[in-house]
Amino acid sequence: MDYVGDVMKLSQRLQYILEQIPAGSRLADIGSDHGLLPVAAVSCGRVPQAVAGEVNDGPLRAAQKQVAEAGLTDRIAIRKGDGLAVIKANEVDVITIAGMGGALIASILEQGKDKLVSVKQLVLQPNVGEDILRRWLIKHQWVLTNEHIMEEDGKVYEVLTAVPASESSLKQDDLYRPWELPGSSLVLTEDLLIQLGPLLVKAPNEIFFLKWQLEIRKLQDVLAQVARSDQESAQQKQEQLRKQIEQLEEVLACLPKDRQ
Repeated sequence: MDYVGDVMKLSQRLQYILEQIPAGSRLADIGSDHGLLPVAAVSCGRVPQAVAGEVNDGPLRAAQKQVAEAGLTDRIAIRKGDGLAVIKANEVDVITIAGMGGALIASILEQGKDKLVSVKQLVLQPNVGEDILRRWLIKHQWVLTNEHIMEEDGKVYEVLTAVPASESSLKQDDLYRPWELPGSSLVLTEDLLIQLGPLLVKAPNEIFFLKWQLEIRKLQDVLAQVARSDQESAQQKQEQLRKQIEQLEEVLACLPKDRQ
């Protein structure tokens, strides 16, 4: 890991997550891997203290080493445990969870719901299954305040930042209210907004287009495979896939391309 002066140099993805953490917060980084994020957050003065949680022994030892080398053993607690079991109620204000599937992140939040009472912000970076995570946030009254999509080392990442509905001026109903796509008769339904990202779709960048162009190609490959099947259910599946592809193509065609 590189350092600039005495401050750790993070990947673009972790740097962006770090920037979403409000200054002065009490941080818990769940699935902290090598402890890079909490070490950087404390080192740069963004947070006074942090908890790094890890369930696997290898990454746990790596995090312990990272924290010790940074001289932060008195300010960063490395704890072994599953999900939010590593923190106590009212111990932290901000939770970050990065580098897992959306379904797993949602499961971690669901199992540790009692630990979220004092939490003012979630910063979540699912590798896949962003829609699953958005549905969990809706169900449990967490409102998205920011969505960011980026590419690093050939991979596309989305970072979702959410606050409790009671702390947000933006209402869930407003965020996911269906709206008609300009230049099209297509209505972006709640389901489509959950799939695409309600904030991302209103300010799409080139990585957003890249992601969904790749998704369309994957769906076209699946459609080609299904079309070779003689099974009776294949025809219905083909129609579903065609509709999905057409819908996504129309969305991409009608969204503004000049936003970065």
